[in-house]
Amino acid sequence: MRRTCRRPRAYAGAGPPLYPCLSDAAARYVRMRALSCARPCFSFDPSMPTSTTAFAAFLFLVHCVGVLAAGHAVLTVRTSQGAIAWAISLITLPEFTLIPYLIFGRSTFAGYVDARRFHNARLREITLSDDWRRLRDHEAAVVAPQHACMQALPRLTGMPCLARNRVRLLVNGAETFEAIFAAIKDARRVLIVQFFIVHDDALGRRLAEALLERARAGVRIYFLFDRIGCHALPGHYVRQLEAGGVRVRPFSTHAGFVNRFQLNFRNHRKLVVVDGERAYVGGHNVGTEYLGEQPPLAPWRDTHIEIVGAAVMELQLTFAEDWYWAAREVPQLIVPKVRPDEDMACQVVASGPADPQETCSLFFVEAIQSARKRLWITTPYFIPDEAVFAALRLAVLRGVDVRILIPSRPDHHVVFHASTLYAYQAIRAGVKIYRYRPGFLHQKVVLIDDEAAAVGSANLDNRSFRLNFELMVVTADTRFANDVAQMLEADFAEATRIGRDEYERAPPLRRVVMHAAKLFAPIL
Repeated sequence: MRRTCRRPRAYAGAGPPLYPCLSDAAARYVRMRALSCARPCFSFDPSMPTSTTAFAAFLFLVHCVGVLAAGHAVLTVRTSQGAIAWAISLITLPEFTLIPYLIFGRSTFAGYVDARRFHNARLREITLSDDWRRLRDHEAAVVAPQHACMQALPRLTGMPCLARNRVRLLVNGAETFEAIFAAIKDARRVLIVQFFIVHDDALGRRLAEALLERARAGVRIYFLFDRIGCHALPGHYVRQLEAGGVRVRPFSTHAGFVNRFQLNFRNHRKLVVVDGERAYVGGHNVGTEYLGEQPPLAPWRDTHIEIVGAAVMELQLTFAEDWYWAAREVPQLIVPKVRPDEDMACQVVASGPADPQETCSLFFVEAIQSARKRLWITTPYFIPDEAVFAALRLAVLRGVDVRILIPSRPDHHVVFHASTLYAYQAIRAGVKIYRYRPGFLHQKVVLIDDEAAAVGSANLDNRSFRLNFELMVVTADTRFANDVAQMLEADFAEATRIGRDEYERAPPLRRVVMHAAKLFAPIL
């Protein structure tokens, strides 16, 4: 619609003027203003400020990029619901959704995928020496039929299930870090240290001192930490290690221009390898809270394992891929010489957003589906996807004793409320959900019947399924499974089972909060 300004009646048409009192000069001025106002207010004016023109061009560009991003979302987002939601919002409101999509929306990031695709073949060719290949072929386990959970994992992970390992449970922080520091002290050749979080507190400084002492002794040390997880780590901590001869690299998924906004992917793995002979994997990061010394979450409940044997070489190879991405160099790896007599098969499950399929989610589905008598899971965050939730329901229908242990105290409130709602839904499906009372539960453990157990860094949530790089070790051994069962029985003894009617008794406001938190499940 063309807007025009109303002319004064004195000059709207022919006839005598309505205001004869105006002088000729005033009349000419009024006529000039009236004619100028008759022009369209929204017509193009060459004198329009350049800032307005630039802003309009910017908005046009944003909308064009939004359309392109919507097409990208349709092609890459793994669920139809997510693809539709992103596409509609990117087309209609790109000013508000383009940046969040760059941060949260993409399921993979360029660069790391390319590095794995084009460089991993070369990396494995370099790292897998003849001795390594012979050991790998010799110790590749023929998985027994009773270990049903191990059947698909070698093909899923691209790593063989290896025999002749010895695995020891390390319950809680004190036992875990005493074992790690003792192993570091005995290191003679190569040390691999990788953590998601490292704090510059008493425990973090103790780790730095231990690494510097070994570096002075001539040990080659590789120290890898996640850039986002260690955002609070001061620069002097890293510079001190580098000055002492430690090779330090941050793991960052946003290398390059395309991925500079990719902050949602994290390397959540925790791994220490000493001289290629002994490895430590689990849920502990480096900080005094993991020793259970920081209220209100204290005491902190977590689990690590110590591994000796052939599986250590697969753990080294997993680290080599991460280190190669961060440093563009292949770390020195050592073929394990220690061959335990135990006939214990271990399967390394390394997963991440660069995998061709959802390795972590499929691992949990496979573990749940293979259970026949008992399936016990402990996780700090319970936000399963549809496939995992369906597998849990089917396990209950098969008559499996399905128990899940979650915290009673939150460390992240949004995640806690979403986990609580999923727990209520699982209870209605017949799953037994328990809350750990003494402190914060952070361990990630899966027990399958009396045959197999898994310990590592993966939580039962979407972040571990699709956003984080995770590391689990599955052990097929009845004695170790019995040790895990005894540990979990002690945990369940200090837990309270959630009743079926707890959701109905919850205040309405709390229900609203839980359902609102669930909306963020894809990125939690």
